[in-house]
Amino acid sequence: MKHVPGALSGDPESGVKIPTRRALAKQQTRTKVLAAARRLFSEAGYEGATIRDIAAEAGMSTGAVFANFTDKSDLFREIMFADMAELAESMREAANRGRGVEDALLRAFSTGYAFYKSQLPLARAAFCVSWLPEEGVELRFSTAAKALRELITEQVQFAVERGELSQEAEVKLRGDMLFDAYLANYPEAIFLGWSLEALQAKARDQIRVILAGARRG
Repeated sequence: MKHVPGALSGDPESGVKIPTRRALAKQQTRTKVLAAARRLFSEAGYEGATIRDIAAEAGMSTGAVFANFTDKSDLFREIMFADMAELAESMREAANRGRGVEDALLRAFSTGYAFYKSQLPLARAAFCVSWLPEEGVELRFSTAAKALRELITEQVQFAVERGELSQEAEVKLRGDMLFDAYLANYPEAIFLGWSLEALQAKARDQIRVILAGARRG
């Protein structure tokens, strides 16, 4: 992803960095391009949206797009990373309202499914891109994806610390299994039209089974 050097000017007395007019204009351009790309990826999918189409939708030239983003995959990653960061925060907030580990995890899972069911075309594009040989690797192993995995594992660790689960709960392994189960339900969510209630019922059973052997007593 491209960055502009010298994008900030400074107030020598306060030490506060003030964005220059050029930096502000560049940020506005990036925002417009990202909004246009999100709309087209939602409508036409990843393969169907071209840089030329995105530029036209944003009301600018393809050169302006390339001045801010390396290529189409760069644009798509930025959208997905922003979504996953937002989702991780929402899932963590939902889990923190849970009564016990199973409820906390179910709330987190449900938040994720609801988030993507509200924007199904974009979710389908993200799912497809995540398994492409090149573009998908960076998406699957990104810091944003890692944050989603970690917040699920945290709930298992918190349950151990509360005494809800055994000290021999194999926290990382169960966290990984839960994350894999969470992801495994997305085909039903975004391709098969399962309702949120059906997804919750399946997730509830998955969580119960994965945690069964770690229960105290």
